[in-house]
Amino acid sequence: MNYILENENIKISTNTFGGELTNLITKKDNIEFLWNGDEKYWKYHSPILFPIVGKVFNNKYRAENGEYELPQHGLARTREFEMIEKDNNHIVFELLWSEDTLKVYPYKFSLRLSYELLENGIKVGYNVKNLDDKEIYFSIGGHPAFMCPLLNGEKFEDYYFQFNKKENIGIMELDTSTGYFTGKTNELLSNSNKINLNMDLFKYDTLVFNNLKSNLITLKSDKNNKELTMDFTGFPYLALWTKPTGAPFICIEPWYGHSDYKNFNGEFKNKEGIEKLSISEEFNAEYKLFIK
Repeated sequence: MNYILENENIKISTNTFGGELTNLITKKDNIEFLWNGDEKYWKYHSPILFPIVGKVFNNKYRAENGEYELPQHGLARTREFEMIEKDNNHIVFELLWSEDTLKVYPYKFSLRLSYELLENGIKVGYNVKNLDDKEIYFSIGGHPAFMCPLLNGEKFEDYYFQFNKKENIGIMELDTSTGYFTGKTNELLSNSNKINLNMDLFKYDTLVFNNLKSNLITLKSDKNNKELTMDFTGFPYLALWTKPTGAPFICIEPWYGHSDYKNFNGEFKNKEGIEKLSISEEFNAEYKLFIK
């Protein structure tokens, strides 16, 4: 089921399927910033990644004395959530563990997604609660995609990213034959805060940063004055992705966790970037999107 929230400046749509944000529109000029979900390129808009981010090795992992199988980015993005709270400015969706989820993820949990309107943007919140009688382990992340180009007559290469601090940082290297990380990094930024967009950047798939100094990233264009900024404060990883086949969107992905390293065969709880919750403990994270 679809739900709409709006204020004087912003209109959003959300859906109980996947708890997904499906529209982010500026009312003054009626511009859609969120990717439209055209299946020719990619059918999602802004999926939630839970309880894994990326891929586990060969889609299988070991936990609680058993072996389990999960597809890329986990189970939540293809599940039906329940709308549990709503007013004029915010809405909350919840996914609870079930006998079905226990078959692929051996922990009892509550996952809540919240969307709150800001004056010129939105706040997206994640809440995970341990409902089990033991510690639980998980990763979580966002995967919002944005129209790029934003306006008619523009092209992808007219756009660039700008961080709020200059960075000396590389991206986590992917093994091109398997799609898993190697443990190495490849330099991308040297005393710079700007990434000019082109499809060649993504020929080896996703750009993943670990421990950036910046907490803000802005999508800008050389051809217009529209800007979209994400505040990803607190997230240890940030990923940028598009399909390098001419897809007219770009994803900005704040993550807790990432895909496995090549040939990782350890326990799920020992994955790098994994989160742990004690009995009844809760995890909270949020990111914000601002439109100018």
